[in-house]
Amino acid sequence: MHVDATFPMALRGRPFRVREALHRGVSVGRLRSRAFLRPFHGIRAWTRPQTHDERARAVQPRLRPDQAFSHTTAAAILGFPLPRRLERDPRVHVTTIGTDQALRVRGTIGHRARRGRLQVVHSGTAALTHPADTFIALATLLSRDELIVVGDAIIGWLGWCDHAELVAAARRYRGARGIRRVRAALAEMRPGSRSPGETRLRLALTRRGLPQPALNHDVVVDGRWVACVDLAYPDARVAIEYESDLHRTDDRTFRKDITRGEHLKDAGWWLLRATADDVGPAIEALVARVRRLLDGVSTGRHDPRPTRRPASSR
Repeated sequence: MHVDATFPMALRGRPFRVREALHRGVSVGRLRSRAFLRPFHGIRAWTRPQTHDERARAVQPRLRPDQAFSHTTAAAILGFPLPRRLERDPRVHVTTIGTDQALRVRGTIGHRARRGRLQVVHSGTAALTHPADTFIALATLLSRDELIVVGDAIIGWLGWCDHAELVAAARRYRGARGIRRVRAALAEMRPGSRSPGETRLRLALTRRGLPQPALNHDVVVDGRWVACVDLAYPDARVAIEYESDLHRTDDRTFRKDITRGEHLKDAGWWLLRATADDVGPAIEALVARVRRLLDGVSTGRHDPRPTRRPASSR
């Protein structure tokens, strides 16, 4: 949009509070014009906020120093994998730390937290609840399995915290709403997962009596690296790859999958490919296949093909 030279430079290109604009000499009439959007009461914006981060930035001018973005808003900014129903929820969560009044603005959800319990970090100029505190807060909004997916991401590919930090946070919130769900999730979280699909696959296997698989396991034969696989049972030479839609739609990923599979076969490994359906309605069939392969170790019915080393040209 065109901005004339008389408009304050400090307000250009960002959401701003009406009070600040008036203080800088912008007229009431100008602020009431259709040139500005009104995403929240008392706020004017140049463009309509679409993402969690953009909506948070639009609310930010109204925040006091004792307030921080929290719950799903902080989680989205931090990159936590959230279920679709929460990704689509446009409301902005803000927590007030201490005894002052929680934020009351249409389109936001205000919370309060005891001073000294909650830690704050910053993303650019935005104040957010610490990843560990955000994880605890999500227990009131997520199922146990959804919380495990988030926890695996935090201690895994996102690397925001380790498992011990989340356990310590759970101790700080003893007696808080949802804390039992947090403890249940902590007991089933594992470092090493690199996607929500891998976490869901692991849970589906282990809850049906299969052993804990190694996560993102490096297959090494005679000192030579062959491949890194999502889940593995090394003693049985069984690898399981979780195939998201990216593996089907991205040509480069598809070619790498084919090559990796051939290298694993050459190394004498079984490779099973699992999709979202295998983690859902077809899970029993997948579990049966994995169990047959694991049982084959003790019965001598494992892959009868001779073990071949990967060709040096590969």
